[in-house]
Amino acid sequence: MNIQKVNFLNGDGEKLSGRLELPIDQHPHNFAIFAHCFTCTKNLSAVKNISRALTSNGFGVLRFDFTGLGESEGEFADSNFSGNVDDLIYASNYLADNYRSPSLLVGHSLGGAAVIMAARKIESIKAIATIGAPSNPDHVKHLFSNSLEEIKTSGKARVNLGGREFTIKKQFIDDIEKTTLSEVAKSLRKAIMVMHSPQDQIVGISNAEEIYKASHHPKSFVSLDGADHLLSNKEDSQYAGSVISEWAIRYVDMPKEEMLDSDHQVVASLDGDDGFTTQMKLGRHYLVADEPKSYGGNDFGPSPYELVSAGLSACTVMTIQMYVKRKQWDLTNVEVHTSYGKTHAQDCERCDDSEQKIDTFERKIKLEGDLDDKQIKRILQIANKCPVHRTLHSETQILTTLL
Repeated sequence: MNIQKVNFLNGDGEKLSGRLELPIDQHPHNFAIFAHCFTCTKNLSAVKNISRALTSNGFGVLRFDFTGLGESEGEFADSNFSGNVDDLIYASNYLADNYRSPSLLVGHSLGGAAVIMAARKIESIKAIATIGAPSNPDHVKHLFSNSLEEIKTSGKARVNLGGREFTIKKQFIDDIEKTTLSEVAKSLRKAIMVMHSPQDQIVGISNAEEIYKASHHPKSFVSLDGADHLLSNKEDSQYAGSVISEWAIRYVDMPKEEMLDSDHQVVASLDGDDGFTTQMKLGRHYLVADEPKSYGGNDFGPSPYELVSAGLSACTVMTIQMYVKRKQWDLTNVEVHTSYGKTHAQDCERCDDSEQKIDTFERKIKLEGDLDDKQIKRILQIANKCPVHRTLHSETQILTTLL
């Protein structure tokens, strides 16, 4: 995982704490912001699972704590729904200033209502996904319905939400009562996916219907059948994340990948501003080669010497299995572990310097099966006869011309 701790300021100059999760094997093709549920934090397991599903599909994801929650500064009692929407806008500004403007907003529960409100104010947003979202923010009033009268008469009240004590002020109630989500949804012209569980006991499924009806196409509904409101089951949140990531790719701007073509077996292509991250085509297969971060690369793929070592390992297991099948020996599995480095030369007749180092591939073979000592000895001899092994030991030539 590639997770970075980030901080940015809200409209009152208070520091909001976030985590920016990036793909481990590529630069993000798009950025997303995740808005957590009411009184939750960025560290809710469902938030992490959905974010990781997105990063595994190439998105960079910023998840953060709203004002007064988790590690963010500010007083929750002084916050309101409009403030959450503003926090999302400042999160978007942070990405725009330091990375790239977000194109996807994902919101859970009240966070789902917040991303719909924020989407109309963030021009770069192309797609919105809501999970268990209320059709109107004032839906959350039922969570502290026993204290509503006290809040309205006294201006505030202490309420217990999810086992934690919070102060809810009248300004919060006034703010959510005046917000009309359906009107905003009607005015949006951005792709939206509404995800909801029919068994949601906190926010009923009818809320999803209202959001869906108010929204314009392109719109989608996905039933999270069997899930609870907080997506407590890991499989539910992972499923939600994978569906969102595949759906969103249809609506965000994806970089065009030029397909490499060559009359040769292998082609490698590297742009001047890509560091060591190299696009490759091997036969009909595509992959990325790179260098470790310690060498100045991004570590998005194997290094050149790792690729050579991989060729030796693959050729060795293929050669061994082909031989033992012909002999009808009992070899159920063979593993070849190969490492590359440079070691001091030993008994090297051509070395003028005793400190001369030579390229060394250390290969270790693991055999599983019913084999006797004679068979094992023969298999080790066959390993040294694999074509790649013989190529590395033979005199070779590289003919270079301009294409």
